[in-house]
Amino acid sequence: MGYTQSKGRGVSRTRAVRRVLWWVLALNVAVAVAKLVYGVTIDSVSITADGFHSLFDGTSNVIGLIGLSVAARPADRGHPYGHAKFETFASAAIGAMLMLAAWRVGSSAFERLQDPGSGPSVDAVSFVIMVATLVVNIVVTTLERRAGRRLGSDVLQADASHTASDVLVTVSVIGGLVAVRLGYPIADPLLGLVVSAFIVVTGVRVLASAGETLADTAQIDPADVCAFVLELDGVRGCHDVRTRGSESGVYVDLHVQVDPTITVAQGHAIAERVEEAIGNGFDEVVDVIAHLEPLDEYQIRKTERQERDGLL
Repeated sequence: MGYTQSKGRGVSRTRAVRRVLWWVLALNVAVAVAKLVYGVTIDSVSITADGFHSLFDGTSNVIGLIGLSVAARPADRGHPYGHAKFETFASAAIGAMLMLAAWRVGSSAFERLQDPGSGPSVDAVSFVIMVATLVVNIVVTTLERRAGRRLGSDVLQADASHTASDVLVTVSVIGGLVAVRLGYPIADPLLGLVVSAFIVVTGVRVLASAGETLADTAQIDPADVCAFVLELDGVRGCHDVRTRGSESGVYVDLHVQVDPTITVAQGHAIAERVEEAIGNGFDEVVDVIAHLEPLDEYQIRKTERQERDGLL
């Protein structure tokens, strides 16, 4: 007994997520190359650091693609719940990459503060390149975040946050270029430190989100599940609702209470109806197991106790 999401639905989602990641990877590589080449050419620590950050964006895309490929594997003897959490592991790896990017940007800025030199040579081309890459990053972030929410993908939303941090970096770098142009070369490394702090904040958020999934944080309010189930014919009560997984793949198990005088076959039919209804009623649910119980005095007390404890 139990509901399991159809394989076709999961496969189509995986293909959609993978397609988005490939497009984002291509754009991130193009942006990174433009920034790195020009940053080294004019000796700008902020533009070069921004280029490295964009390069980390591309690396995170590769990590996401690898994690997604593993996550798409079907359940097996060693992984009876499937491999979906590997997508979350990939998002956690992206968070780690953000921390590495923050260290790279911050250390470069600190070195330049100790030996500022004459500062970068800023001209009109500098602004054209940075504004162009800024527009690309804004478009990528917006479209990737929308796709991540639509598909319920941890890795796309984490990667969108990574690219969003790149937007902050680029805006700061443009501000630094303006200051350098006005005769304040020290602004270049100072803004590098500010950018590093922004990246750390983004990395912490990504890691915290991945941690919720890996720690089996509840994904659906038990009260919502019970309210939905109690509308079904034959269901007299509901408790012990547990949910876990990610936004795109939630596992549900619950206890369903029925009339104690019905037959085993009738109770089994009710449980199957509950499982199918939850699977169809909540798009994010991929697996449901309903445990059948007779609604007697003991079960009534259990439900009341859970309500007092705030579990329902």
